[in-house]
Amino acid sequence: MYLIDTNIFLEVLLDQERAEECQELFERLRDGRITAYVSSFSLHSIEVILERANLHETLIDFLNDIRDAKGIRRFDTNTMEELEAVKLSKDIKLDFDDSIQYYICKTHGLKIVSFDGHFDLTEIERVEPSDVIAEENKKD
Repeated sequence: MYLIDTNIFLEVLLDQERAEECQELFERLRDGRITAYVSSFSLHSIEVILERANLHETLIDFLNDIRDAKGIRRFDTNTMEELEAVKLSKDIKLDFDDSIQYYICKTHGLKIVSFDGHFDLTEIERVEPSDVIAEENKKD
């Protein structure tokens, strides 16, 4: 099972270099062929980024897509979990947003889908969208 990092969503929303690869992953999440989590922290971060960029319609479309995707599950952290993530951030040398993602993956046995190489310095497994797609294709 996977946790999708913020940068994977932003790749598509901001039409960045690897948007096509990420879009293919989202299509599989949308129809439920792949199941993954997204943290509430990631969603809030994306909301702030899109709002500040004055991309309100994009934000509305994004939230509707998240709501309607059969394979996306939202993971809400509580205050105690966030406190643990802050404590971990000093030990594992990650900033807070990465520490939240790390904490969720570590405590729930998830792989992180991310382009962020900082996770490679931890014991959680980082995969990229193409890895997830390739794994799903093997099952077919």
